[in-house]
Amino acid sequence: MRVEVDLRGRVCADVSAAAGEVLVVIGPNGAGKSTLLRAIAGLEPGRVRVGDDDWTDREVPRRRVGYVFQDQSLFPHLSALDNVAFGPRARGRSRREADAAARGWLERFGIPDLAGRKPRELSGGQAQRVAIARALATDPDVLLLDEPFTGLDVSAQMALRNELGEHLRDFAGVTLLVTHDAIDAATLADRVLVLDEGRVAQVGHPAEVAAEPRTPHVARLVGLNLVPGGDELIAFPPDAVTVSLTEPEGSSRLRWRGPVATLAPHGDAVRLLVHAAPDLLADLTPAAAAELGLVPGREVWLSAKATAVSRYGARG
Repeated sequence: MRVEVDLRGRVCADVSAAAGEVLVVIGPNGAGKSTLLRAIAGLEPGRVRVGDDDWTDREVPRRRVGYVFQDQSLFPHLSALDNVAFGPRARGRSRREADAAARGWLERFGIPDLAGRKPRELSGGQAQRVAIARALATDPDVLLLDEPFTGLDVSAQMALRNELGEHLRDFAGVTLLVTHDAIDAATLADRVLVLDEGRVAQVGHPAEVAAEPRTPHVARLVGLNLVPGGDELIAFPPDAVTVSLTEPEGSSRLRWRGPVATLAPHGDAVRLLVHAAPDLLADLTPAAAAELGLVPGREVWLSAKATAVSRYGARG
């Protein structure tokens, strides 16, 4: 199965995905990620094809889509069971069949005892499980997940991420998951799609995208510096950067200069953000930071050995 989306004029994204594939969509705020999902669902205008079917003019109720919104959007007046049963009933199944399907999904997510509770009586993690179960209960061709772990504490995120991964392995349709978290891409994605300013900037396996990011947002997401240079990009980690107060010597070194913007603990190191051209990250020991007298606003030189950087074409 292929999903093709074309939102010419606002989000110029031609997207395709195979049946059973999890496509994780990342990009900076305003890149068009949520707009892409809303267009597939029929909530925004756009040309959409799923397999051989043209969904462009298909009304929202007739699109076989399961949608998990950022705020869950559970029906507040319905119980967890009735929320999950809503989709099957809307598609013509009897109340008994819909309730049975809903109970089955609540069981699969480990929350059958919450069937009678209203959304206000659920924790964030519980409510999100109900929202995902509601989306899957409709037996959709396309599952849309818009930042499903937002607002949950770290332990709840980890638990729900693992559970969702198990369910997605059995899901025969296409999944598009919007996220700002590199962990989601690394653990759930078959492929990663990078949107930047409404356009597809990069598509590939998570490891490929992480190794050769093509936008500053993705580079920051995976903890790399990214410097454009003509037709090539240069990527390197913060711990490959040397910080000094005077210009470094040696022709084998790449160098940049700028003021320190911020200093913050990062594991056992101190991480600097320096307003060079472009902004760069550097890791150094607390002792080295103290010896250099680093404070916001202080001019520093950053350098990296040519052998410590990765070079690749600006276009994949």
